[in-house]
Order: sequence, then structure tokens, then C-alpha cells
Amino acid sequence: MNKDTALLKNRILVGVGILIFLGLVSLMLLSGDNYQIIKSVFTNGYTAEQARDMLLELGFRGYFTIALLSMLQVLIAFLPAEPVQVVAGISFDFWLGTLWCAVGVLLGNTVIFLLYKFYGDGMRRYFVKNLHINFEKASSSKVFAAVIIILYLLPAIPYGMICFLAASVGMKYHRYITLTMLGSLPSIVIGVALGNIAMSHSWELSLALFVVLLVLIVIAFAKKEQLFAKVNDYIDRHSTEGIKVKINNKNKILIPYIVARIILWFKGIRMRLNNKVGDSFEKPCIVLCNHGSFIDFVFAGTLIRKHSPNFIAARLYFYHNVLGAIMRFYGCFAKSMFTVDIESVKNSMTVIKEGGVLAFMPEARLSTAGKFEDIQPTTYSFIKKMGVPVYSIVLHGDYLADPKWSKGMVRGSLVEAELDILLTKDEVKTLSPDEIGKKIEDRLRYDEYEWLKSHPELHYNSKNLACGLENILTTCPVCSSKYTLSTDGRDIICSNCSKIATLDNRYSFSGKVPYKNIGEWYDAQLSELKNTIQNDPDYKLESKVVLKGQNEKGMNMLRELGEGVCTLTAEGLQYRGTRDGEYVELNFPIKQIYRLLFGAGEDFEVYVGKNIYYFVPEEKRSAVEWYMASAILCDNASDAQ
Repeated sequence: MNKDTALLKNRILVGVGILIFLGLVSLMLLSGDNYQIIKSVFTNGYTAEQARDMLLELGFRGYFTIALLSMLQVLIAFLPAEPVQVVAGISFDFWLGTLWCAVGVLLGNTVIFLLYKFYGDGMRRYFVKNLHINFEKASSSKVFAAVIIILYLLPAIPYGMICFLAASVGMKYHRYITLTMLGSLPSIVIGVALGNIAMSHSWELSLALFVVLLVLIVIAFAKKEQLFAKVNDYIDRHSTEGIKVKINNKNKILIPYIVARIILWFKGIRMRLNNKVGDSFEKPCIVLCNHGSFIDFVFAGTLIRKHSPNFIAARLYFYHNVLGAIMRFYGCFAKSMFTVDIESVKNSMTVIKEGGVLAFMPEARLSTAGKFEDIQPTTYSFIKKMGVPVYSIVLHGDYLADPKWSKGMVRGSLVEAELDILLTKDEVKTLSPDEIGKKIEDRLRYDEYEWLKSHPELHYNSKNLACGLENILTTCPVCSSKYTLSTDGRDIICSNCSKIATLDNRYSFSGKVPYKNIGEWYDAQLSELKNTIQNDPDYKLESKVVLKGQNEKGMNMLRELGEGVCTLTAEGLQYRGTRDGEYVELNFPIKQIYRLLFGAGEDFEVYVGKNIYYFVPEEKRSAVEWYMASAILCDNASDAQ
């Protein structure tokens, strides 16, 4: 049984179980004298004394009736809670009435929790329309518990909607039930107290208080948009997304530094560091590093650890609550790649203003084939504006140690890292952004295969060295077919031509392919794609896709939003399909894209503000082609200006 079938089966079983349970509850409530009691709650057919007598005559069953009515008013949004609570206060003493109403609310909250676990996406679409709260920001807010309590205090909002919002964060049941019960307790106490006052003190006073409560409900309902706006404003002011970066502390970095060094030692990766700056390191400053591998943060951090750097990292990783919190603790802050991100700019300026070290990889994505990737020109304008010294960390061997497409680190690798001054403060002030850009690109430019020639002693002996290459090499050079390649150990196999190449322990090809290394092969398919696009003014890349986005629960980085079709043309990227159950058309102009980020054999991505649109194509190996095509089309659009 596959995962989807098992999930569907569980959903059906849970749904049937809950329907049976609710059916039995309904039969119980409508049997015997219970129907008359329920009628008394919502009509004026019985006096308070008559309702009280009827409940007391039922004994324990009367308590159970109140509990079930309280449960139903949680599950059925249009049923008001107050009448049930008032009757409980009339029929029993204050503490007993409160207890049984609370038991019913607890049961209702539990059913909501179970429903969300199995029907979360469907329920979300309903509640998003009716509860006008920014779900994503609310769930990531550092005062989420306070948001839930505030919503319970607003009399116009049904309990069930609030429970759903609490469940949507993905918290454990014990925390969920504690929070929702604490939130609902004040209204339970007020309702039961009104009934108790009517019996033990004065019905006139109780009626007056009930009228006041009713007026508040009417006002809250009429002003619900304004109330929701205030709650959203409160959420915005306490959102973790807008947390101001703090200057890092070198003592905090010690632990991840030690852990990283131990991992590299076990993986057999050696580091050779060269600090050409010494004690003349000047702060505040900017440190730029080329980006051949995901583990570059370790090598760069090792060189400048004592200077307490604040690293910029992709916002995707901050969508995960735990990972994001750890990264923030160690001085990292989020950046939405290739899009306007005011929060990131402000945090960068804060680091410089407070005398810190701002460190980042200006290529803003991992190298695809072991060579330098271009840098967005706005980076040079930003550096010019900062007006501080710029240092460089140039890495070699990092791509060969852990390529973007590989299945893990390669034992026996060597990584060289060199720290040096790139631009003095005076040079930054006097040079133009274009001149700054030229100096940066000249310093950071690298070619791993040329570097490897200078190290004949290096041999990469992994048995699975080629595994994953099919996710960046899309075209067989022997038969020109696309997406027919696969890998086995060190061998590259075409489904049409059988084995066509073997990757040796020096990252060189032997066999039928006409290319010496990965870089040459990748450059050849990139050149072929350029020719195709230039010769076809109506060029179009299209695929069925699964759309994913930020997971508001924060327990995982992403969640599935829908599915549809993506089309990339000279105009830009278009998505036509579903998002949270509704049909949408999303358009991303080519000038806005700059480059589609991609995961090798996984997806292609585009940021808009703080949100990511994560597209999983039907042929996952095509993700690299979406990246290449977006770069070509964007450059063509820039050249045409």
C-alpha cells in the first residue's frame, strides 16, 4: 500500500468514525426528556426552574447532556455557546456547571484536532475564508499563544475556528489542548456565572448582564473586520519574520565550529587555510565568498570565526521553526534570493551600523557545474552604498568535495580557503558600482577543473562519484536524446546507448562522450539551449508541476499547495492551476525572475517578497533546464534594453 492510499484510507476511517460518534451523540440528545431540555436552551418554552428540574431529574445523564451540548457548539459554528453555559449555571452550582461545560469543550477541541490532522488542507480553505487572520504570520509569531487567547476573548468568533488555527501550527496535542482550554475558560466562567446569578441572586441582574454580553457580541460581529485588522497588526508587530538581527558573538559560534570540524574529519575532508589579512582586519566590513558547495559556510566561518560574522542565508531554511531559530541564534538572517527584500537590507545595514561583519555569497546559489556563476548587479550598488572595506574568501575544492548534484560529501577531498582584502574603504567610495563589480568578479571567479590540474596528488575514490549527475546533465551527447541518462556508481548510462562514460577519480570522463569533464559537458548543453532560444522567437518550456509553498506550521519548510502547469517564455514564468483548492494564475515577469533557483533533480523556485513558489516538474531532471532557460531569457531581455 503506497503512502497516498494509506492516507486516504485513514481519512475515510477517521471521517466515518467521527460521523458515527456524532450520530450516536445526536440520538442520545434527541431521546427521552433530552429533547425538551435542548428545546429549553434555545426557546422560551420553559422557565429556568423547569429546565433545572428536568436536568436534575436526569442525574448523571443531565451532566452528560450539558457536556455534549458544549461539544456541539464547538463543532458547529452557528450554535452559540452562551445559552448552554447559562443553563448549566441555572441547573447546577457554579463549579459543577463550569466543569461539565469545560468537559464538553475539551471533547469538541479534541475532535477539531483529529479532523485537522487528517483533513487539514480542506479545512484550511474553509477557515481562511471565514477567519480573516494571516495564518502564516500568526503561526510563526513569537506571541502565538497570546493571539489565540485574544481571539477567544472576541465574542464574535466561534470556538471551532480558533481551535483550527491552533491546530494548524502543528503543536503537540498536550500543548494544543492546554492552550485552547485556557482560552475558552473565561467565557465558560462568565456564561455559567450568569446562570448561577439568576438562580441564587437576582434574575434581573442576570438578564441585565446577559443583555450587555449580547450587545457586545452584536458590536463585535458588526466590527469584526476592524477587530481582525487589529489582531493582524498585533501579529505583524511580533512576527518572527521581522526579527531584527543581533551582532554575533564569537563565543556562541564555538560550538557549531567544533561540531562542523568533527563532521569534516569523519568525512575525511581536509582544510588548508590562508589568512593574508592577519591582525589588520577592519570592522565594520563586508566579506564575500564564492559558492561552490553547501558547506562553504563552514570553510568561510572558520577563517573569520573570531570576528563574529553575521551570515546571510536563503529564506527557505528559516521557514522551519527549529532550523530557523538555530540559524538566528548563531547570527544568520534570511534573504529572499533575486527579489526585493527590505527586511534583509535593513538587517544588513544594522550589522554594518553596529560595527559588525556582514558575510555572504554574492552568487546567491550553488555552482551547478563547478564554475563561477554570475552576480546580480544590484549587489555592487549595495556594496557601494555601505561604504566599508570588502574582504574576499576564495574557495577551491569545495565543489569537488560536495557538489550540488551529489548524494553526499566525497571522502579524501581537499578544500583551500584564502582570506584577503578586496576593496579598501577609500576604493569603495571612489569606484563606480561597475568598477566594484569587475574587481569582485575577477577575484571570486573560479574553475574547479583548472584548480585540480595544480593538485595532481588529489584522487577522489568514492565508488558512487557520478551518482546524481543525471540531474544537471540533461542531454546524451551520443544520440542527442534528453532525459535518458542515469548513473550507477561511476558510470553514466543512456537508456538508448547503454554505458556512454565513466567518471574517474580525477573528475574526468572516459568513454564515448566528447567532453573532458562536467564543466565542458554542461557548457555544451547550455550553448545548445542558447542557440535553440535565439532561433525560436516563440520558445516555450512547459510542464505539469506540483506547487509547494511555506509551511505555516513551521514543522517542515514546505507544504503542498496545489498542482497545475508552468510555462516559461521570453515574457516570464506563468503558473496556471490550483492553490489551496482555488484556481489561480500566477505571473512572474522575466525581469523579476533574474534566475530561477533550482534543486538538482527536485524543483525550480522563485521568491516574491518573503514567499517562495516552489515548483516540482513532472520530469524532475528537467529542473536544471528551467534554470538555464531562465538565465538565457533574462539576459536576452537585459541586452534588448
